[in-house]
Amino acid sequence: MIDFKCAIFDLDGTVLDSTDIWTEIDIEFFAQRGMALPEGYGKTIAPMGFERAAEYTVNTYNLKETPQEVVAVWNKMSHDKFKNKVRLKPGAGEYIRYLKSNGVVLCIATASQEDMFMPALENNGIADLFDYVTTLKEVERGKGFPDIYLKAAEKAGFAVEECVVFEDLLAGVKGAKDGRFYTVAMYDKNSQKDIEKIKIAADKLIYNFKELM
Repeated sequence: MIDFKCAIFDLDGTVLDSTDIWTEIDIEFFAQRGMALPEGYGKTIAPMGFERAAEYTVNTYNLKETPQEVVAVWNKMSHDKFKNKVRLKPGAGEYIRYLKSNGVVLCIATASQEDMFMPALENNGIADLFDYVTTLKEVERGKGFPDIYLKAAEKAGFAVEECVVFEDLLAGVKGAKDGRFYTVAMYDKNSQKDIEKIKIAADKLIYNFKELM
């Protein structure tokens, strides 16, 4: 029984099985600059969005590039990987189609950029199922705050109480809960260190979207 009208999905680590791809990119990026991947780097930048993550990276590691140049490098490195290698998390395609067939409005709320994630969604046959897209470019704060989920709900025209947020990151789960959203956490191995905190913060934790059908 579906008792919500709007589903708001994070992408990386929630719908898209892409966090290993990002780790590959991070390792390659730092290796090209003569550095090892800093411990905890991926977790730190994941809620930020490209622009904020690039600023953080340039300032923290004293890079010679500008944040804009770093974003351009990341775009180039990630485009082919996302288009050709990224697949869906377990049961994601089936569940998203199930919601669509039952009249649920489907939204994306992501830290990624549209020219990157759309090829991945298209390659996996679900791009045309989503009704609205919201990225961190459209809000003031990152995914540790409710801004992006509130913006997504506003675009879709629904109250918080009519929506469900799907997230994998602890910061995302906490941000959605701070916005009073019912929140479902999708397990991702890259969030394993936070799994007990995620269990406490989220309303529900799943390992496969088919659990909800």
